[in-house]
Amino acid sequence: MKSIINIVLLVIIAFLVYMLINSIKEPIAFEDAKNLRSGAVIERLEDIRTSQELYKSIKGKFASTFDSLTYTLKNEQIPFVKIEGDPDDIGNLDKVTRDTIYFSAIDSINALGINLDSLHIVPFSKGDKFTMQADTLTYQSALTNVLEVGTVWKSFMGPYANRKYTKYDKTYEPNARLKFGDMNKPSLSGNWN
Repeated sequence: MKSIINIVLLVIIAFLVYMLINSIKEPIAFEDAKNLRSGAVIERLEDIRTSQELYKSIKGKFASTFDSLTYTLKNEQIPFVKIEGDPDDIGNLDKVTRDTIYFSAIDSINALGINLDSLHIVPFSKGDKFTMQADTLTYQSALTNVLEVGTVWKSFMGPYANRKYTKYDKTYEPNARLKFGDMNKPSLSGNWN
């Protein structure tokens, strides 16, 4: 009888040790996955922002679709204005020269290590695509270009795309958007900063 009680106690102790280890491992695994996955998504969003800035230097506005963004950056050239002389020296404006030279946009993209073919895909998702909006709006009496690109956390968090994980991180909301830009004001800031 004593040996049966000892076995039952050993099983209970083993179960409690297992539960204790799991209660420690789960928040660590969640935090590691959150950092890894959001880091990859933020890196992709930064690549999209850089690509959009290059696109705007070519077209004068932001691309509203990934197809037009990719096509333009693969096939067109970026203008650079070379200025000789001092444009601030009013007395010598006739000695200021401007020359526009063009560089292939795809060479700049390749030098930055940006893959245009997968730019629209959210990392760690099942093929989900970033949402992208571009438009113009009047801001402080001036017509300006605006852009917003992002995705919801649950699209890339995999098994952690559940509200139950807010117990480990009070700021975590699976339905919140990880994005840069704003359709209501001219800003390309990311909400991860």
